[in-house]
Amino acid sequence: MPRRGPVPPREIPPDPIYGDVLVAKLINKVMRHGKKSKAEKIVYGAFDIIKEKMGKNPLEVFHAAVENVKPVMEVRPRRVGGATYQIPMEVNERRQIHLALKWLVEAARERSERRMVVRLANEIMDAYNKRGGAFKKKEEVHRMAEANRAFAHYRW
Repeated sequence: MPRRGPVPPREIPPDPIYGDVLVAKLINKVMRHGKKSKAEKIVYGAFDIIKEKMGKNPLEVFHAAVENVKPVMEVRPRRVGGATYQIPMEVNERRQIHLALKWLVEAARERSERRMVVRLANEIMDAYNKRGGAFKKKEEVHRMAEANRAFAHYRW
């Protein structure tokens, strides 16, 4: 039987308007119940609001926001002799992007504005300005990793 290696990551086609893979990933994160066209309307509407309010290229604002929200360290549980320790570890690039997009969408969904388009736009602008729910989540994860630095020697 031939030996198989790890499964390569799937190629995600870039979104039709901006031609950007990261925007396509955001659309997929916003999507619920397979309603992709609705998710596209939300994301592109949010980008229009960003362009209107900030007067900047929404793609650049979005990329900067994702960079600001990407975590460098996170804690992972590890059992050592009956006790479970939270061990700080570096986060790989793909997971950083996944977590950043996930936190942006979750924070947008928890906001109090009426429409998801406005909530997402405001959350992206807040992340761009290093504030908001997603940025707070990143700071919290980093604080946890810093607090558990004493257990770093349990890293495997």
